[in-house]
Amino acid sequence: MTYPHRILFILAAALIAVLTSLASVRADDGAAARSVIESQIAAFLNDDAATAYSFAAPSIKQLYPDESRFFDMVKRGYQPVYRPGNFAFGRSKATADGARFVQEVIIQGPTGQDWTALYLLERQPDGSFKINGVQMIRAAGPQT
Repeated sequence: MTYPHRILFILAAALIAVLTSLASVRADDGAAARSVIESQIAAFLNDDAATAYSFAAPSIKQLYPDESRFFDMVKRGYQPVYRPGNFAFGRSKATADGARFVQEVIIQGPTGQDWTALYLLERQPDGSFKINGVQMIRAAGPQT
């Protein structure tokens, strides 16, 4: 291998290594975001307001300054999240800087109605994700 080809080979190998590490960081972010969502849903199912509240982003905590207000809001407005039947993770997307993450969750609500919940997560200064909101979309099909 000639000298210019050797340099190109080394540069290509380095580029592949960098791209591979970026993909794994994104995969780790997805796993971290899904873990936060699963943990909050588990807390709702166990009526553990303190733990559920701990996954809320600071901006949500400003709107709901204590865990009981937060828990009541979820019970009233987000029944499929508060008492889901089955749920599965769908598509996800992160902003280019990795500061925000959107995770689609397909949820069967307590009445059997299917929903799509779009979880908005924000990266915190410590690198963790916190939930900054959930948008609920009723699935098309027969209504119960």
